[in-house]
Amino acid sequence: MSFQAPEWFFLLAVFLFFGWFIPRLRLWRPLRILLLATITILLADPHLTRNENSLDLWVLLDRSESTEDLVDRGLPEWQRLLQSAKPSRKDNLYFVDYAAEVLEQEQSENALFTGNRKLTRTNLAIQNILALADSKRPARVLVFSDGFSTEPLTEAASKLKARGIPLDYRLIREDTTDDFNLARLELPVRTQISEPFVIGVAVRGFKDTSVPLRIYRDGQPLTPDGTTVEIVDGVAKVEFTDRISNVGSYHYTAEIIPEEDAHPGNNRAERWIEVTGGPRILLVTKYTDDPVATALANQGFTVETVTDSTTLRVGQLGGTRAVIINNVPAFEMPGDFLDAISFYVREQGGGFMMAGGKQSFGSGGYFQSSVDALLPISMELKSEHRKLSVAMSIVMDRSGSMGMGVPGAAGGKGMTKMDLANAGAAKAIELLGAMDQVSVYAVDSEPHTIIKLAPIGNKKKQLMSKVRKVRSGGGGIYVYRGLKEAWDGLKKSDIGTRHIILFSDAADSEEPGAYKKLLADITANGGTVSVIGLGTKADPDAKLLEDIAKLGNGRMFFTDKPLDIPKLFAQETVTVARSAFIKDPIAAKPTGQWSEISSKAFDWLPTVDGYNLSYTREDATASLVSQDEYLAPLVAHTRRGIGRTAAVSFPLGGEYSEQIRAWPGYGNFVQTLGRWLMGEDLPPGLGLRHRIEGTRLTIDLLYDTDEWSQRFANDPPRIKLLEESSGAGPYEVAWKRVAPGHFSVSRELDEGVVVRGAVQAGPHGIPFGPIVVGASAEWTFDPDRLAELRSVSRISGGRELLNLETAWLRPPAIHSTDLRLPLFIAILSLILFDALISRMGWSLPKFSLPQRKLRTASAAPDEFDIPVERPSITKSSSTAEPEKPSTASPPEQLPPPDPGETEVKRKSRFERAKRRR
Repeated sequence: MSFQAPEWFFLLAVFLFFGWFIPRLRLWRPLRILLLATITILLADPHLTRNENSLDLWVLLDRSESTEDLVDRGLPEWQRLLQSAKPSRKDNLYFVDYAAEVLEQEQSENALFTGNRKLTRTNLAIQNILALADSKRPARVLVFSDGFSTEPLTEAASKLKARGIPLDYRLIREDTTDDFNLARLELPVRTQISEPFVIGVAVRGFKDTSVPLRIYRDGQPLTPDGTTVEIVDGVAKVEFTDRISNVGSYHYTAEIIPEEDAHPGNNRAERWIEVTGGPRILLVTKYTDDPVATALANQGFTVETVTDSTTLRVGQLGGTRAVIINNVPAFEMPGDFLDAISFYVREQGGGFMMAGGKQSFGSGGYFQSSVDALLPISMELKSEHRKLSVAMSIVMDRSGSMGMGVPGAAGGKGMTKMDLANAGAAKAIELLGAMDQVSVYAVDSEPHTIIKLAPIGNKKKQLMSKVRKVRSGGGGIYVYRGLKEAWDGLKKSDIGTRHIILFSDAADSEEPGAYKKLLADITANGGTVSVIGLGTKADPDAKLLEDIAKLGNGRMFFTDKPLDIPKLFAQETVTVARSAFIKDPIAAKPTGQWSEISSKAFDWLPTVDGYNLSYTREDATASLVSQDEYLAPLVAHTRRGIGRTAAVSFPLGGEYSEQIRAWPGYGNFVQTLGRWLMGEDLPPGLGLRHRIEGTRLTIDLLYDTDEWSQRFANDPPRIKLLEESSGAGPYEVAWKRVAPGHFSVSRELDEGVVVRGAVQAGPHGIPFGPIVVGASAEWTFDPDRLAELRSVSRISGGRELLNLETAWLRPPAIHSTDLRLPLFIAILSLILFDALISRMGWSLPKFSLPQRKLRTASAAPDEFDIPVERPSITKSSSTAEPEKPSTASPPEQLPPPDPGETEVKRKSRFERAKRRR
């Protein structure tokens, strides 16, 4: 037995003192002695520690890529040794496989690990064991690993110690004699614009030699010929300096190229850095001298102008307060950049605006794009406002590659690329009107007519159903034959707008034939051709598809996400058939709602040269509308999440912008709208930092308790993360309050996944990222991780296990039982029993103390000296005579009265003294 607070035993001396000097407390009665002793033991917090003759041994097997073969070879022998060394039948042996995930295995020599092997998540495996282990039984953990975990073990150390579970380990690794690895790439998480910073690189190798080193920023080498590092005593450390003059996030990659290497997987590392500056607006424009950039710069804004939209990177959103797209078509915008804008606005609190033009809004292909739902206007032209018909022909790839399944498709299991192409063609037909004409061809080595060119009329549902039944065939797609069949039908139509949509696999488009001559004939007769390519620009037939779109005066879309196919069909159809740019001057009318953006009113321009026809959404506000039959929004705005968006439907530059550029209020209008888009400045007292340890992302929010404690009590901060390329949307994680003024959260990241995030404090957003875990985390072999494993083992009471026969060692403290509850129940019982005795007048044996004389010898005896006769009680029959009083003692007599005491009081005092005797 052990006591957690033994200092309470000093209380016994206090009880002894009061019992000696205050006899009337009667502390020497056996029942009260027992009660006081029990109270003292309870206050000392006793625990009963006992040993059990049993043990649960949990064996963790590292099944990651770096140890997979070693575990497979050694497992049969380890199982045999551990089983033979098991002391008794009460002991249990459990095997658990782990790598990037944890799987409990059957005790079989043929057990296979089917999980992800890309990481070594030792901490996750230990946490899993702690959840499974029986808290009432002693346990040990034995880890077979190379010791190089890809995540920290700090959480496991504290929990193992708290549970009293020792962690033993046995290192399994081959002596690598020919390995080089890029051990570390270090650079600051954040830096100021044009401020120099240091890039640190550490390289380890098995011998002293020279190794080529390359460092890239956003895929471009910092030095054209690279550099060479000299390895001395197995290590080489070099530093470089760099500075960046533009705000944004930049991706750095370092790699070594040794002549011989056992593990090439650990030769590469990557990191992101954020370059911050003042408030910045990113302007994406088709105009070389965009008047919007000039107007903003004249008002003191920092503007980054991008005229080549194909060079846009997601990292450029870092440090940007607002994004403006000025008359740039969707097909020229990188898909990942457009996809990133939604999170940037809704969760990071950024601003987004689109300006009008012939290649903007619906005319630019933005219908059902990832930014469509952000805008305050709807781009789809209503049927009653359409004035021109369209004859459209859809040429679909039905080659063998289209029969491949698509994971995560909405149609459920068995959804193929062909099914998604069919859905896209059906969506195109749905968006066409009754006066439009359509034809559909499915092509492999020959074109197959699905729908002959005919007016849609009231047969839309039947046509859509027919298209959805197309199935993939074999071979590749003969592009020329498909295009020729489609044009042969379209050129017979008397409708002015004739358009072909070609959908083809960018890696399997065959037999182009005389496509250039065919496309010349199509364009000469008013036809156009757009292409949707399944794949990327790096695919072998991508150049052919790009050339077809260029020669056909159409648009080129690439996507390596089959789920985007229906969306691209819809965008192209709306661009051709359901969008309109009004080219005539139209009078403009203010609505009085501009006050939501600025309290300062100004004179609006009376007329615009042209505008994109659209409609105000229900949750948006229009500040300026057209004075024609459409009453269309010319300036509209709304809020999305914690961000803000706006739409200016008339051109702000280039063609059809003469009157707007001549408007005296042009600069004031642009800068006011830009300032509103950027939102409010972040109040002082908030700070954010993040770091990567292995595969673990840790984010800390620091705040001034005086400024923010009450705000966070009413509206706690939230954190949102988005993993790019995962296909999933943003998700929220829970904070952990680690101290006053400090929130923290940790999250395990998948290898190679780029993560962006935002901390939301009320209406304010603090963005961070992109962040990435390098693709070589499993092969890093960081010595710090091995040292950490040894430290955790020592703290928990474990050791490095060289002899498996000693694996069944019982932990020193097996099971501890808290005795306070049973002692508390005993105390209550003793108190009740003592009260019952006093109430009933029962007498119990007691310890006596020497009586102190309260009177002189000549004085009459007081109540403490009164002799009391104690008659003996013996068994007798009912007829037995009562036992006569003993003559050995003198008869009881009343004590002499005290002065002033009545006879009644004297008798009462006599009776009380008798009861005490």
